[in-house]
Amino acid sequence: MAKITLSQLRHSYDPDAIGEEDFALKMIDLDWDDGGAYALLGPSGCGKSTLLNIISGLLEPSEGRVLFDDEDVTHLPPDQRNIAQVFQFPVIYDTMSVYDNLAFPLRNRGVPAAKVDERVREIAEMLEVTDMLKVRAANLSPDNKQKISMGRGLVRDDVNVVMFDEPLTVIDPHLKWKLRSKLKELHQRVRATMIYVTHDQTEALTFADQVVVMQDGLIVQIGTPVELFERPAHTFVGHFIGSPGMNVLPAEVRDGAAFFNGTKVDLEGAISDKDGVAEIGVRPEYVGIAKTGLPATVKKVADIGRHNVVEAMLGDIRVNAIVENDPPAQGEAVHLAFKPDQTRLYRDGWIATERAAS
Repeated sequence: MAKITLSQLRHSYDPDAIGEEDFALKMIDLDWDDGGAYALLGPSGCGKSTLLNIISGLLEPSEGRVLFDDEDVTHLPPDQRNIAQVFQFPVIYDTMSVYDNLAFPLRNRGVPAAKVDERVREIAEMLEVTDMLKVRAANLSPDNKQKISMGRGLVRDDVNVVMFDEPLTVIDPHLKWKLRSKLKELHQRVRATMIYVTHDQTEALTFADQVVVMQDGLIVQIGTPVELFERPAHTFVGHFIGSPGMNVLPAEVRDGAAFFNGTKVDLEGAISDKDGVAEIGVRPEYVGIAKTGLPATVKKVADIGRHNVVEAMLGDIRVNAIVENDPPAQGEAVHLAFKPDQTRLYRDGWIATERAAS
């Protein structure tokens, strides 16, 4: 396995690129430690697949370097980077048995037959497909085909990194949880460096120890699932992670304090000395119905089983609140209170409050 370093990386599909708007990937500096489980998360078109293709060697960056264990591999083709890749659609040989599909990457590299058999059976046991080893791959269900595709990526124990490019897109929703859990278990057992590309926050947060959130070719935050949820560094992260996402309200800053519609809103800490458009961000989990606070009118209440999502209007600004018990009725006048240590100011999208003292 390998530590992966991306140094001053940029990429444009336009050979005459000049401005930042011409680059699909803007300046990226990033280290992934050996043996870690990482996810690249973001909407379609944010640069995830471009970055994955640069790491794999399918694409050469316009600028910067890619290093595996401090060795520059920027100009090496995929076959010299010692990687394994699992794609959105299963890459298997339908005419071969499950056993032969798993064995193929090893046999192709001249691994002794005894070692091939040992490794194939080990991976088959991990994937819970031992009883299918003699089955022709064409006869498998889509989820089992993708299991075998994953197994082909994991069967070699000498790869620098295993990369997954939205591998569960074609899997039925009721089977996704099982495969996500299986992949997490596999990482814990084989301890390979794994990078998982997805636009699905649930997939990313379930699998990864560290999630890299991307928007418009930029990395906007890197952190654990808890860090991304608890303290979004950018309003995009707050919107993208969580259901419903973070509430964002227009704000005015004066005398070192934040105000919404003339009412002072307590924040987690002091406001940083930054310029830019001011907004207040607070997750629905930290918005409560109270006797005093910001006056609002309940527009809608959704009972989703574990709790209720209350949609309220502060003038023409919608704010979501998660309420466990006794939600207000539609049309009711209420007051909304924000939990101060989870309420932050953002400037031009970026967090602009200092972390609360512990």
